[in-house]
Amino acid sequence: MNTAIRVRGLTKKFGDFTAVDHVDMDIPENAVYGFLGPNGSGKTTAIRMMCGLLKPTAGQIEVLGMQIPTQTEAIRLQVGYMTQRFSMYGDLTVKQNLKFIGKIMGVTGSRLKQRLADLVEEYKLEPIFENFAGSLSGGQKRRIALAAATIHRPKLLLLDEPTSEVDPNTRRDFWDQLFLMCEQGTTILVTTHLMDEAERCHHLAVLNDGKKVADGTPDSLKNEMNAVTMEISGSHIPAIKEQVNKLQPVLSATQVGVHLRVLLDTTLPQPEQWLTEQLSSFGDTLIKSTEPNIEDVFVMATRDNESVG
Repeated sequence: MNTAIRVRGLTKKFGDFTAVDHVDMDIPENAVYGFLGPNGSGKTTAIRMMCGLLKPTAGQIEVLGMQIPTQTEAIRLQVGYMTQRFSMYGDLTVKQNLKFIGKIMGVTGSRLKQRLADLVEEYKLEPIFENFAGSLSGGQKRRIALAAATIHRPKLLLLDEPTSEVDPNTRRDFWDQLFLMCEQGTTILVTTHLMDEAERCHHLAVLNDGKKVADGTPDSLKNEMNAVTMEISGSHIPAIKEQVNKLQPVLSATQVGVHLRVLLDTTLPQPEQWLTEQLSSFGDTLIKSTEPNIEDVFVMATRDNESVG
């Protein structure tokens, strides 16, 4: 498998604070690769170093076979970057913004005219093409930002929290567009703190306190998770949760709707029977094993900062 981005020992310090801490990573070509982590975990700092906008304190970065920082300018022309905040000019129209960005990225003349026409069709921009960018809704702004990031048909697309502040339908359409671009040969790196988005990625790295604490496909991360996942139903879930959290083999317990989701130490020989015995005083409690999800993976991976994967 060819690699679009290869980093070794990637580190960024701001004074005494380490934002990214000795991260190694191989991001494959033609895939959607996710950075999952809480706010402040180092996702944005890492992605900004990978596109040459931020100089690393230490480490090596290779993007599309070229080195940062020595070949940053050549890399820039093959990379699209969509920032977390809307960065279009609010007092220019959508058309004016896209034309301006196109020229910056070296798309001019008849090529620019054709590319604008393609983007209008791909991102359904016709109704808002002559509108001022500052007057648009959150979902419309995200569509424009993605169009701008792809106007030069980049080989690599870096997206920082791209679906923040949009509704579920817009988010679904956005991801459909990402997978289409991926099928057409674009490698996509996307940061997120949303579990359902992380589940969509082909590959996933979990960052916490600047460290990579897990790395793999969503399925492999779930299969290799060092915990047993159980689901508890009953009439007294808050009281059950309080009792469960006192038990030493319990790694995590959280209420999801009317159920309690519990992660148990894998050394427990018969977890379902053990839990049943511990909660016998609650009477109508129903306990069963269940499949792990990405949120479970995240909880286990961020319990400490011992890098794996």
